[in-house]
Amino acid sequence: MTPTLAFNLVLYIFLGTNILSLIRVVLGPSSADRLIGLNMVAAQVLAILVLIAVRENLHVYLDVALVYDIFGFVGTLAIIRYFGKRRHT
Repeated sequence: MTPTLAFNLVLYIFLGTNILSLIRVVLGPSSADRLIGLNMVAAQVLAILVLIAVRENLHVYLDVALVYDIFGFVGTLAIIRYFGKRRHT
């Protein structure tokens, strides 16, 4: 198996699991299921960006992946805080 084929195979696997995670975000019966699905989507997009950076040898994608990860974490904290306050009031 050539390295290019291996990269493409892993990339398609991440894309497939990303679609399954998006289905969990849309159809999740509870807020916790949707939040976990959203975290999985963010992690998989981060992995896809890192794979593309390694394959294309472009360091810009790593910077984008880092910023995307920071925004994903802050977004998760905001959603948790929103739902935490909503339950207590």
